[in-house]
Amino acid sequence: MRIAIAVLVITLSGLSVFAQAPPTLRIETEVPNLPSELFYGDVRVKPLRLRPCATPGCTPVPITINDSDFFVHQHYVDFLSRLADPPGLSFWKGEIDSCAGNPTCVEIKRINVSAAFFLSIEFQETGFLVYRIRKAAFGNLPGSPVPVVRETFMPETRTIGFGVVVNQQGWEALLEANKQAFVLGFVQRPDFQTAYPANMTAAQFVDQMDTNAGLVLSSSERSTLIGQLSPSPASAALRAGVLRAIAENSNLQQREFNKAFVLMQYYSYLGRNPNAMPDNNFAGWQFWLNKLNEHNGNFVTAEMVKAFIVSGEYNARF
Repeated sequence: MRIAIAVLVITLSGLSVFAQAPPTLRIETEVPNLPSELFYGDVRVKPLRLRPCATPGCTPVPITINDSDFFVHQHYVDFLSRLADPPGLSFWKGEIDSCAGNPTCVEIKRINVSAAFFLSIEFQETGFLVYRIRKAAFGNLPGSPVPVVRETFMPETRTIGFGVVVNQQGWEALLEANKQAFVLGFVQRPDFQTAYPANMTAAQFVDQMDTNAGLVLSSSERSTLIGQLSPSPASAALRAGVLRAIAENSNLQQREFNKAFVLMQYYSYLGRNPNAMPDNNFAGWQFWLNKLNEHNGNFVTAEMVKAFIVSGEYNARF
């Protein structure tokens, strides 16, 4: 995607009133090598993005989130925490451009392309896996209907997804190595070791984790995991295997799928927690979860994805 260097226009007025010092410009970078945020004091500044001219002397055209290439590119950043790979960008951009400007077609394509990033193998095996690992390890956060906040979720998702681009050579082996390293490190963290002290029996360990996950194990699955952990219940490697097995349990995935889908609307589109301002509670998250459940998970008829990508809060980011 060819996007010109952002042109920033800031109107400075009234700075000398009462001899006030002007606010300072600062750049906040959440992830190296990905787009940064620019602030003027406490005010987030939106850059003016211009598309390079094809011919000398022409007037550059502003780039907006309505442009298919920028729309798709932003989804790679927001959901997968990486820049778009050329084949992927071309494919998803082509999906939207195939409408040839037909408004109804474009609306549906944008919704489906957007949802595809949550549904993608890459996100399901990174972001959604982080969600399930935390659900199995600790259950929901105190006073919250979800197991993880965005400030924890994003860096952990990037850790598992580091260097992974689905369909590139070696991506499966890299993803598997990242998962193993992440889970092994996770069970050695102080908060995990506090929740699961070394003197726990294998049965206690498995049962506590199953309870946190919502009792997702069958009796045979429970017995199998207890048997795997029993030789050395304090072993980090064996504990990691149990945690991963429960996190990847199909019952847990099914039960938490819609909850995570709604949560990602806030984390990825709006860049905030559901209970952050302007909501200040989980009422919005619960509203969309109820609606998605009422429509049996159909995000199109529930109009969930549509509502977020046309929202003023989402569009105000760009």
